[in-house]
Amino acid sequence: MGVRHVWIAGLVLAVAGCGTAPAPPTVAASAPAPSAIPSPAPSASVPLVPPATRPPSAGVSASAPPPAPSPSTRTSTDWEITVYYTAVERFHDGDPTQVTGCPTIECSGGDDDLGSYPSDFVDAVRDEGTGRTVSGRYLNWSYDTGFWLDSAPRTSDGGTLVPFVSAATDPDVLPRGTRFTVAGCGTQEDGSTAPRAVCAALRDAAWTITDEFTPGLGGPRHLDAYIGEETGPGFTDSPWYLSLIGARLEIR
Repeated sequence: MGVRHVWIAGLVLAVAGCGTAPAPPTVAASAPAPSAIPSPAPSASVPLVPPATRPPSAGVSASAPPPAPSPSTRTSTDWEITVYYTAVERFHDGDPTQVTGCPTIECSGGDDDLGSYPSDFVDAVRDEGTGRTVSGRYLNWSYDTGFWLDSAPRTSDGGTLVPFVSAATDPDVLPRGTRFTVAGCGTQEDGSTAPRAVCAALRDAAWTITDEFTPGLGGPRHLDAYIGEETGPGFTDSPWYLSLIGARLEIR
């Protein structure tokens, strides 16, 4: 992930990011396919349309009690959860900025001309780890590789980021491949309750650690959850771009 996480993305994370985020439906009844979800109007108030390709189950409530853990799970408390996403070039502006790097993932520290992009899009890719360009390709970034072009948003080991599945931690906290669910969302950093739709979507997902933070940016009991592509120009001011503290996990 980028400043927020090391990942080879293309939430970030996207995604985060950890390096270098596809739009879920509202949390309620059955949701339309991602292609049927309209992009929100350019506004800081982005509708509660989670950017995922796999909708959470209908009828899940943020206040509903979580299911009892199975004997093979363990409860872990006091987690900080942040999100990362895939930036979308058409939602960004700013002065054109030339980007150099690798034309593919099979190199690091490259100096090929990867094109020019809006400056705030380049900043978002560096922060979240991945961005979809207007050409449909992905501009990814990671601590180890720098910028590169790819056909998908990537994790830090070259895997594909999956909305509401992929998550990142420091590898010495939760190893890659660890599966977990969010049993409780805790609160936002200001002490307020997380929006119901956001909490329900995070809780309904089945997460797997597939990514990792940029060295020094993770820490104990901190994870980054990939939520897919941003849904509009005001995405970072929307309820989906949040940090939770005091969250509870059920780890498998």
